[in-house]
Amino acid sequence: MRSWSLRIGTFFGIEVLVHWTFWILIIWVFLMHFQAGHGWWQGVWGALFVLALFACVVLHEFGHALTAARFGIKTKDITLYPIGGIASLEGMPEKPGEELLVGLAGPMVNLVIAFLIWVYLTATGQPLDLAAVGSDDMARLPFLWNLLFANVVLAVFNLIPAFPMDGGRVLRSLLSFVMDKSNATRAAAALGQFLAIIFVFLGFFYNFWLVFIGLFVFLGAGGEAAAETMRAALSGLKVRDAVMRRFTLFRPDDTIGRVVDVLLNSQETVFLVADADRPIGTLSRTELIRGLSEQGKDALVSGFMNTDFAVAGPEMKLQDLMEQLSAKGGAAAVMEGDSIIGLIDRENIEEKLLVQRTLKERNKI
Repeated sequence: MRSWSLRIGTFFGIEVLVHWTFWILIIWVFLMHFQAGHGWWQGVWGALFVLALFACVVLHEFGHALTAARFGIKTKDITLYPIGGIASLEGMPEKPGEELLVGLAGPMVNLVIAFLIWVYLTATGQPLDLAAVGSDDMARLPFLWNLLFANVVLAVFNLIPAFPMDGGRVLRSLLSFVMDKSNATRAAAALGQFLAIIFVFLGFFYNFWLVFIGLFVFLGAGGEAAAETMRAALSGLKVRDAVMRRFTLFRPDDTIGRVVDVLLNSQETVFLVADADRPIGTLSRTELIRGLSEQGKDALVSGFMNTDFAVAGPEMKLQDLMEQLSAKGGAAAVMEGDSIIGLIDRENIEEKLLVQRTLKERNKI
């Protein structure tokens, strides 16, 4: 996704990116107002308003990111999409109180922005024209009053108690005070999916946008529940429990053709590249096929290997490694001291969980 995003700056050590699809929204808003007969000015006004609103969305995400940083959780980047902003936090706090603060931080930023705008408008004598509220003529409602209302709506919408909105995380954190996190997640996800079904139902009768919101919430709630089930299953497991100790090691000056031969004659799908017994990269099946199609069998492994890979020790928690693999992809080299003892990827971890779940179910019989 990063290759499709424009980097607009780094603030507080966090990159801010704009996905290319965001500009489609800006163009669409401009054309919508222009073609409605409002003229160029209204088209520009609408586009500027969306830009100002998304600036508030960025501040909303920074609210989450900076609060999470207080609890030792880093944020990789913040990316703007047409549907809103996403802060790529490396994780969420385990303590309910800390997760509650992180979840509330974003909506609170929007409420603070709305309050500051209200203070400014009141101090400068710009009262609200109640007759303009709800009017189709946006020019009748001042720009800042529109922005104030939009921030209040953002705060309220995000506090809906359903994943993936902030309200779902707030609800889970509150439930976690009286039950374990897995049960709290399932309860919050169930409520979120129930609300999603209501949104879809109402959308067919009142506003079709509710259908899309409902589907977004339903999928988000299900995804969060599945992720928490995975985290719970990984609890107590370490890298040594799932490491693949039989693996083929390649050098950077090996050819793609040699790796292809191993791929076709074994069950391995990810390979480790090392130089003088020091891991320097990984090579997945996707990268291997890309090298084969671009330069053929004589291409060198060093030209297509992934150098941004994770390195883990055998005593590292599988849950922590899974988060790293989700962020970096590929596989991780497992090191004990200065020695490479194995390789591990998501497939290894999922196979370990499958075996563990099967044995657990058999013991119940």
